[in-house]
Amino acid sequence: MDTGWLQDFVTLAQVNNFTRAAEIRHSSQAAFSRRIRALEAWVGAELIDRSVFPTRLTEEGSRFLEHALEIVRRVADARIDMADRPSGYRSMIRIAAPHALATGMLPQWWHDWTQRLPAIGCTVNPVNVHDAVTSLVAGNADLLVCFHNPQQPIHLDTAQYERLTLCAQSLHPYAAPTLLAQRRWTFPGSTQRPMPVLAYSPGAYLARMTDLILDNAPQPPVMERQAESDMADVLREMAIAGHGIAWLPDCVAQRALDAGLLVSISEEPRWTLRLSVMAYRDTTNDRPGVGRLWNRLRSLYESTASHSA
Repeated sequence: MDTGWLQDFVTLAQVNNFTRAAEIRHSSQAAFSRRIRALEAWVGAELIDRSVFPTRLTEEGSRFLEHALEIVRRVADARIDMADRPSGYRSMIRIAAPHALATGMLPQWWHDWTQRLPAIGCTVNPVNVHDAVTSLVAGNADLLVCFHNPQQPIHLDTAQYERLTLCAQSLHPYAAPTLLAQRRWTFPGSTQRPMPVLAYSPGAYLARMTDLILDNAPQPPVMERQAESDMADVLREMAIAGHGIAWLPDCVAQRALDAGLLVSISEEPRWTLRLSVMAYRDTTNDRPGVGRLWNRLRSLYESTASHSA
């Protein structure tokens, strides 16, 4: 039995869709389906109910999922334990986070988080929000750091997963001063003068957040899509180069804003969306260092929340 089959099964159990699960696992749907069939043959039971849409686990599949998650977690732990580590580190914390937070926030946070935990290092996996959540649930990440908005919540069992609010961010429209000076467009755009937009790829979490802003706009924006990417860093650089307007979180835009490379397009609150940045951990995860780091985060952020309340 290939342990990769277990990861396939765990992914399918999370998304309940063969096509999407195959994409996440970077596989063709045909090959992915064959591996699920092979796993079922090895287990000796049907794990997936294919008679309904979306697909769901059979009773046997639900029972086997608990074992699969445990095996995947233990294999991942064994790999980390056997890997070469920088001298002096005893515990490597596996962090899954969107690119924007992995590059825009985590480097400055890590110093504060580990100031009193010298024996802890980190392995950072910058991925999209969906894959970051999947990594935590599958046991491939010890800590999930991601954006949160009540209109697009992340559904995790509160009995198993703890969470902390790390900070607040704003998703706001920015453009280069040179683009603003051209005056060939208006905000939020018109038929004669549409606004050039740099968009997030469909399916990206920040794409859904931007859609919430635009869908609730008092007047329908008129846009011309100039480019798209699932990474906010890419859209920021495209905006700096003058290619269009990008909705960016503070952590991605701030340095360019301070340097005068980007300017705010509108100060009206209706064009901005507030986001929280959350940290999640699995309470059943007993890997060395995870509990110590989480206690450190609680000391930093629970006290902050109580003071600001």
